[in-house]
Amino acid sequence: MFKKFIKLEWKAFTRSAAFSTNLVVKIIVLLYAIMMAFFLLLLGTGAFSILKKAGASDPMLWVNKYLIYYIIVDLGIRIVFQNIPVSNIKPLLTLNIKKKTIVNFIIGKSMATFFNIIHAFFFVPFSIVLLVKGYNPVNVVLWHVAIMALVYSNNFLNILLEGKNWLFAVFIVLLATFGSLQYYGYFDITTYTEVFFTSLYSTYFMALLPIALLVIVWRATFKFFYEYMFLDAGLKTKEEEARTENYAWLDQFGSMSTYLKNDLKLILRNKRAKMTVISSVLFLFYGLLFFSNSIEVYNTPTWKMFAAIMLTSGFMFTFGQFVPSWDSSYYPLMMSQNIPYREYIASKWWLMVIATVITTVLASFYLYFGVDVYLMILACAVYNIGINAYMVLLSGAFVKTPVDLTKARQAMGGKKSFNPKMILLGISKLIIPIALYAVGHYIFNDTIAYILIAGTGIIGLLFRNFVFNQIAKLYKSEKYDTLAAYKQVN
Repeated sequence: MFKKFIKLEWKAFTRSAAFSTNLVVKIIVLLYAIMMAFFLLLLGTGAFSILKKAGASDPMLWVNKYLIYYIIVDLGIRIVFQNIPVSNIKPLLTLNIKKKTIVNFIIGKSMATFFNIIHAFFFVPFSIVLLVKGYNPVNVVLWHVAIMALVYSNNFLNILLEGKNWLFAVFIVLLATFGSLQYYGYFDITTYTEVFFTSLYSTYFMALLPIALLVIVWRATFKFFYEYMFLDAGLKTKEEEARTENYAWLDQFGSMSTYLKNDLKLILRNKRAKMTVISSVLFLFYGLLFFSNSIEVYNTPTWKMFAAIMLTSGFMFTFGQFVPSWDSSYYPLMMSQNIPYREYIASKWWLMVIATVITTVLASFYLYFGVDVYLMILACAVYNIGINAYMVLLSGAFVKTPVDLTKARQAMGGKKSFNPKMILLGISKLIIPIALYAVGHYIFNDTIAYILIAGTGIIGLLFRNFVFNQIAKLYKSEKYDTLAAYKQVN
C-alpha cells in the first residue's frame, strides 16, 4: 500500500500545473541541500580537531554544552519552514484503506524529510571520529541514538505545535532571554543542560529518556492525525458577531480604494494575514542587533545597510510576497470581472508604500544611535518604495502558491505556502542596494552612498507608470497558469 501512496505522490508532483517551474526551483534547492550536507559532513569530520586546537580539553563535552541551543534552533527552523506532511487524504477515505495505514504513511513521509536527514551528516562522522579517538563504543552509539531521537522528536513536536502560535512566541522569548543572559554573563543555562547531554554518554539508562520522548510524541502525532481524519474535518467554523466597516478615508485613492479596503479587511479579519503583519512589525527591531554594536561581527557598514533594508521592508517581505496569492481563493472570480490589472497592481503598491512610510516613522527611535543611522534607514525606505516594491509585485507573477485562508487551526495558514522561490527572489532584493551602498561607501563616503541608494529609488518612482504597465502585461501573460496553479488541490 505504501508503494501505491508513493506513486500517487509522484504523479501529483509531475502533473502539477507549475511542474516545469517548480522543477527548476527544486533542482536549485537540491543543489543547496547538497552543499549544506557537504559542509556539515566536513564540520562533523573536523569538529574534534578544530575544538582541540581551539583549546577544548574534551571536544565532546563542548558539543554537549551547546546542544541545547542546537535542539532549540532546529525546532524553531522547523516551525517556520518545515512543511506539515500533507496528502490528498479525503479521496482516500472513501476507499477500502485503513485509516491507520494512511496515518502511518503521512508520519513516515514526515520522517523522511531533509530537516531530519541533514543532521546525520554532522552526527554520524562526529560519532565515528569519537570511536577512532578511543571513546567507549557502546557509550558513543547510545549517545548518537539519543541525539537522533531528540531530532526526530522535534519533527513530531513541529506537527503538534502547528496552530499554537502563542507557544511559538513563548519559544522565541525563552531563546532570546537565555541567550542574552548567557551572553552578558548573568545566567548560563548550558551549565545545567550540559549535565543531561553528557549523561546520555556516561550513563546507559539515560539514553532511554530521549527514546521514550520520541515514542510519546510519535503516539501523540498518530492520535492527532487519526482523530481529525474525517471527510468533514475542519468544516465547522467558529461563529462570531458580524461587523461591517466602510473605511471611507480610503476613498481618496479613487477606484483603487475598493482593493485597498479589501486588503485592510483581510488583515483585520483573517488570522494568517494578521499574524503576517504582526511578524512584519518585529522586523522594526531587527536593526537593534546591528546598530547597538552588541555583536562584533555585525559592526560593519554592509551589515548595517542590510539591517536598514530589512527593518523598512518587513511588511513588503512578509505580506507583499504573497501578492496575488492572498486573493487565490477568489482569484478566478476576479479574473471573470472587468478589473483593470494596472489598478489592481497599483493598489498593492500603495498598500506597501503606506506600510513602509509608517515603519520609517516608527523607526525614528534609531536616532538614538546617531543621525547617520536614520539617514541610512530613510535612504533604504526610498529605495524600497521606488524599486523593491516593484520587484515584490514582479515576483508575484511567478510565485503561484495559493494561500488557504480557511485553515483556522493553523496559525500561519498552511506551511506549504512557503515557497523556495520567495527566498531566491528575496535575495535579489537585498544584493542590489547593498552593492550600491558598497560602491558609494568604499569609493566616496557615506553621504554619497545614501544619495546613490535614495536616488535609485527616486528614479524608480519617476518611471512608476511605465513599470506598472509592464508588470500588468506580465500578470496578463501568466494569468491562465496562475489560475491553474490556484486550482491545484494537492
